Amino acid sequence: MGIELPTLQRVERPADLGVRIDRRALERELRAVVHGDVQFDAGSRAMYASDASNYRQVPVGVVRPRDAEDVVRAVEVARRHGAPIIARGGGTGIPGQSVNAALMIDFSRYMTGLVGLDPAARRARVQPGIILDQLRDAAERHGLTFGPDPATHDRNTLGGMIGNDSCGVHSVMSQFYGPGPRTADNIESLEVLTYDGLRMRVGATSDEERRRIIAEGGRRGAIYAALESLRDRWAPLIRARFPNIPRRVSGFNLDALLPEKGFHVARALVGSECTCVLVLEATTILMPSPKARALVVLGFPDVYAAADAVPRMLEAKPIACEGMDDTFMEDMRKKGMAPSHLDLFPGGHGWLLVEFGGDSRDEAVQAARRAQAAARDLGATMKMFDDPAEERLVWHLREEGLGATARVPGEADSHEGWEDSAVPPDKLGAYLRDLHALFDRYGYHGPLYGHFGQGVVHTRIDFDLVTEPGIERFRAFLHDAAHLVVSYGGSLSGEHGDGQARGELLPIMFGEELVEAFREFKAIWDPEWKMNPGKVVNPYRVDQNLALGADYHPPQPATYFRYPRDRGSFERAVTRCVGAGVCRRKDGGTMCPSYMVTHEERWTTRGRARLLAEMLRGDPVTGGWKNEQVREALDLCLACKGCRGECPVQVDMATYKAEFLAHYYEGRLRPPAAYAMGLIHRWARLASGVPWLANALTHAPVLGAVAKRVAGIAPEREIPRFAREPFTRWFRGRDARKAEGTRVLLWPDTFNNYFFPDTARAAVRVLERAGFRVEIPPRPLCCGRPLYDWGMLDEARELLRRLLRALRPWLEAGVPVVGLEPSCVSVFRDELVEMLPNDLDARRLSERSYLLGDFLRAYAPDYHPPRMRRAALVHGHCHHKAVMGMDAELAVLRDIGLECEVPDTGCCGMAGAFGFERRHYDVSIRAGERVLLPAVRAAKPDTLIIADGFSCREQIAQGTGKRALHLAEVLDIAGE
Repeated sequence: MGIELPTLQRVERPADLGVRIDRRALERELRAVVHGDVQFDAGSRAMYASDASNYRQVPVGVVRPRDAEDVVRAVEVARRHGAPIIARGGGTGIPGQSVNAALMIDFSRYMTGLVGLDPAARRARVQPGIILDQLRDAAERHGLTFGPDPATHDRNTLGGMIGNDSCGVHSVMSQFYGPGPRTADNIESLEVLTYDGLRMRVGATSDEERRRIIAEGGRRGAIYAALESLRDRWAPLIRARFPNIPRRVSGFNLDALLPEKGFHVARALVGSECTCVLVLEATTILMPSPKARALVVLGFPDVYAAADAVPRMLEAKPIACEGMDDTFMEDMRKKGMAPSHLDLFPGGHGWLLVEFGGDSRDEAVQAARRAQAAARDLGATMKMFDDPAEERLVWHLREEGLGATARVPGEADSHEGWEDSAVPPDKLGAYLRDLHALFDRYGYHGPLYGHFGQGVVHTRIDFDLVTEPGIERFRAFLHDAAHLVVSYGGSLSGEHGDGQARGELLPIMFGEELVEAFREFKAIWDPEWKMNPGKVVNPYRVDQNLALGADYHPPQPATYFRYPRDRGSFERAVTRCVGAGVCRRKDGGTMCPSYMVTHEERWTTRGRARLLAEMLRGDPVTGGWKNEQVREALDLCLACKGCRGECPVQVDMATYKAEFLAHYYEGRLRPPAAYAMGLIHRWARLASGVPWLANALTHAPVLGAVAKRVAGIAPEREIPRFAREPFTRWFRGRDARKAEGTRVLLWPDTFNNYFFPDTARAAVRVLERAGFRVEIPPRPLCCGRPLYDWGMLDEARELLRRLLRALRPWLEAGVPVVGLEPSCVSVFRDELVEMLPNDLDARRLSERSYLLGDFLRAYAPDYHPPRMRRAALVHGHCHHKAVMGMDAELAVLRDIGLECEVPDTGCCGMAGAFGFERRHYDVSIRAGERVLLPAVRAAKPDTLIIADGFSCREQIAQGTGKRALHLAEVLDIAGE
């Protein structure tokens, strides 16, 4: 670009203040006194080495305490060994404050309780590991809420919010109608623990109480005396240099110690990012939650005009005011993330999402109408949302911004670093224009979005973090951007915190004098400098500890899948994960079923992705493809593809698992279940000749038990019975209609051919009634879906090549292919082109394969079978939801008059062979019992239970005794 980079001071971090740690002795002593989990193995350390930031540091070990006493004991042991400490909640920190080469204390596993809730006082006591939504759900039962709500509200912890001083979408509501926008404003008191073992409760402190504490002496008195001295000496500069804006999160909250702020020690500690104390418990302030809400989306010529309109919108006192530009929206389109939802927005190239609350819907709508009138004067396009479901879709789009703007097809990789600046809202438009000009100067690109109502701007920028010149340019840009935001009276961070990403930049914002005050504040609490060292104050440089970096040269192993979305690189595929932690949700959606029932980090999509990436690094995870900890983490992956559809960066763990197992088992025998169920296409074909004998062998009391034991099947499971006649034999022996019309090839998958032929027969009747000429392949074929679960990829690839050769006449003629089993159609749509990306027939089959509902909507829009007015409970197969989507199926069902209930059932838990295996039975049942099985049991006797997946129907049958119908069977019944 030829730009001149500013001369930067070479900031070096002070020498390590710790001592050489005997890790084995530290682990041994922790295990002796901690009742929770002590994890010093390489896999656990590797999983915690990264968060959602640009940084990576491998912890000394991990402790997951069961209670506060565990924390006290762990810190005491760490202190004897001189080990530094870092705390962690959801691990979604963006500036790098939640990674360190320290003893990691993870509060998110056990210390997750709501200790108490007092609706009258509007207070709640919580443990640090509680998920924000758990607190809010409990508060909502009393018409209350916790004001700040980051986009990660369904997985971030209160302890993490306290560490970062988080804010979020609706913090403007807390500014107008509650205590204030930041977490600090909504904290009444904290119970804290210092590195030297002092445990105490802190909050607002009157002059009289402060004098009493100081007079009592001891460590507590010394802290309060030192804080009082710090305040008195630095108060004029704090008042002069701290920006008076809604979202000043950078630096320590020294202003909370001012007399006018009540010498509030708890609020001074909020946002200190575990550099001072550990939080054991918090008392939070709750506020009234609006009984009704109304959302209006405003469209503007560009994002700058949208930002200029913010002051007018704030006059109406909304409860949320978010902004986004067209780059944000275009990134989502390129990634295929909810493209139909994007059409909900009014015209424009910049948008504001403005939400209003009230005691009634009419009151909220009237407030929104007034904002619309003001926006009309500004020339905005607009849309009012009356449907709560549509409102949720719009908010979902905004909340997925971090991941939605990462790994965009056709674009350079983007990163955090300057993703959280904040300015006065009335200066936002001008700041955005200058920020974009700075982007242009450096040749950078990135979307602009964020909490515009409070002047907060989020973005991901295409920094080059893998070459020395690129990293030098990155650091220079951050310094220039810091000077820019400060010139607007703004803050480096508006809610994510400083961590390592902005610690180096704090002198630009506050001046060296106040940074010295920050150092003094930390030293008061942590005189040994052992709490999260190198973050916020005396920080690492912004270009140290990079997860990538100029020396990052990971191996590029030969693979079975070709990874066309990731430039043919398995390494790029497994490093897709940006750490947003969507897979850590405990409820909602499909991803990640094993985490939902175990709450173990290693059984999240993120945990598995991190382990695979660390496996390639080789330190601390060693052994490559043969590593047992990686295999164990992947063992409970149900290959549901929930991550493929719900992860904002579309991590595809099912594919990565198959790839890993293919290499892991090279030269090894697989478990018996692999041969019994992975090769089901072979056994089913053999059994079809003598189904009575096969059923006798698998269902006779003694022989059946032996068969299960040999095959590794859980004794509680019923082995599905083979049909008396396969579908293909029935089809070829019937009097086929030679109807004219569009030819369609019906795919006779293994399950619906040999086990459930009634489904395929029903599909033939439905297609013929719709006017199609049904054909089937000339010989038995299989897509190989069960093979992927065991990494049998050589055979899977050969099966795919065989079926492509057999289907070539139909593919060349453009004949559409209809499949009935979602997992098989997902092979055609997904694995086929991942494995054979350059094969023309593979691309043709991927583009022309349909599930029945999708096919009827695309090829027979005028097909309307007789209506049947019934209630129906519809469960979507995981692959159906993740790869194809359920919209067409539900539309067809509603067209025939069914009142469809679609509970958020997630994964049924069977997942092909997974739920049949003895070692997975418990997790399988627990996954099914989360939502699906109770919902089926609770359904009225005349309610239709609809599930297209073979596995799903088996789980329902074996878990409830009820029979689920395939869409084809439902349409066939309707057409009779």
